[in-house]
Amino acid sequence: MKLICIGRNYADHATELGNAVPKEPLFFLKPDSSVLPHRHPFYIPAWTRDVHHEVELLVRITRNGKCIAPEFAHRYFDEISLGIDFTARDVQAQLKAKGHPWEKAKGFDGSAVISRKWLPKSRWEEEGWEKVPFSLKKNGKEVQSATAESMLFHVHELIAHVSQFMTLKMGDVLFTGTPSGVGPVADGDELEGFLENEAMFRVQVHG
Repeated sequence: MKLICIGRNYADHATELGNAVPKEPLFFLKPDSSVLPHRHPFYIPAWTRDVHHEVELLVRITRNGKCIAPEFAHRYFDEISLGIDFTARDVQAQLKAKGHPWEKAKGFDGSAVISRKWLPKSRWEEEGWEKVPFSLKKNGKEVQSATAESMLFHVHELIAHVSQFMTLKMGDVLFTGTPSGVGPVADGDELEGFLENEAMFRVQVHG
């Protein structure tokens, strides 16, 4: 299973971090060892002082595909979910300054939260799943919220783009990018993710 993560897919998030808005999808990978086991707390690694939450809409690939045309991308997923891409922001900044890859800051153990719930996109067939709001609450206060309509690159474009460079396989998970509102987590924080009004996950943070 590959975890394929899209960076800077919301203009407001790129702006809040002082990054340029990309002209094409920017993606990186997390290993399967980065998945946080269900009902396990997230432990802040000892080697970072600035881990940020990034809530993201997820899609799971349901068939193998290579060089997928955008108009056929909808055939490669039928459910959506919610997750968190935890990022060691201080380490990421150091790596970026040196022109090094980001894996150390993105792919560490427990850095990928994936909800156990996967909801069929057909549930919103009339209004379209892209209109479904998702959000993250930290200690009961909403800190991030958006819909897929605000993405710079539609999920279909993301699937088509990534599949030009690597074969997508059944079970791969696509993290589609985070909206603005990312911020640090601390010992004792509780993070809750919602898709529409449905609770998708709850994560306790330990220092």
